[in-house]
Amino acid sequence: MAYIVEIQDFSDPALDVYARLTENQLKNRLHPEDGLFIAESPKVIGTALDAGLTPVSLLTERRHIEGSAAALLPRLGNVPVYTADDGLLSKLTGYDLTRGVLCAMRRPIEKTAAEALQGADRVAVLENIVDSPNLGAIFRSAAALGMDAVLLSPACCDPLLRRAVRVSMGTVFQIPWARLDSLATLKEAGFVTLAMALKPDALSLDDPVLQAFEKLAIVLGTEGDGLTAGTIDECDHTVIIPMAHGVDSLNVGNAAAVAFWTLRKER
Repeated sequence: MAYIVEIQDFSDPALDVYARLTENQLKNRLHPEDGLFIAESPKVIGTALDAGLTPVSLLTERRHIEGSAAALLPRLGNVPVYTADDGLLSKLTGYDLTRGVLCAMRRPIEKTAAEALQGADRVAVLENIVDSPNLGAIFRSAAALGMDAVLLSPACCDPLLRRAVRVSMGTVFQIPWARLDSLATLKEAGFVTLAMALKPDALSLDDPVLQAFEKLAIVLGTEGDGLTAGTIDECDHTVIIPMAHGVDSLNVGNAAAVAFWTLRKER
């Protein structure tokens, strides 16, 4: 059972994970087996626990111990629950706590692309997405709208960044994801690759020819410039969302949701 620790010393090294370590330091690239991430809000923490992830400690406003965090405490195992008044915790962390609860958790072992693709027939591929809220929004849409996995280029930001996890509402724990070095991996697995890009010969996303393919991978690019020319050329088809009023594009998070809904496979 988790045990309550009233914060007396804000310089306690046990609180570094919440107050003083950067997210790169939490990830611990030199020793990934010791990497951590922060889950924020009771719902997201609960989803992480449902996925089998391991908590290290909890940080919560005192009023939430018998409130929104109460259902979490029996599920945490023998870990400390650090607490203080909300004003003091905001001073410690440097920001207002969303819903008053943070949980430090061990990073899961990352899947390989081949592992993430097992049993998949609809996949989202993200190239160089660097905005963590956008990434979280894409994961939420992917989980809700029929994608079986999310694959990320090496330059994409980390799906376990605090803001990505929060915006995803914990769906980063529900949908398989992995890093992808080459689209060749998808083609070898039998996927038809679709580049979302503004090209005169692009197919509409709702073109019936696309639904004839058993396995589809929709490839989306970075927030500013979209996909690189090399990636567009490497894909089997280029696709666009039909637009009105002279608008030529959407935010990548919105575009992803439209694409996932349009290409979803009837189960």
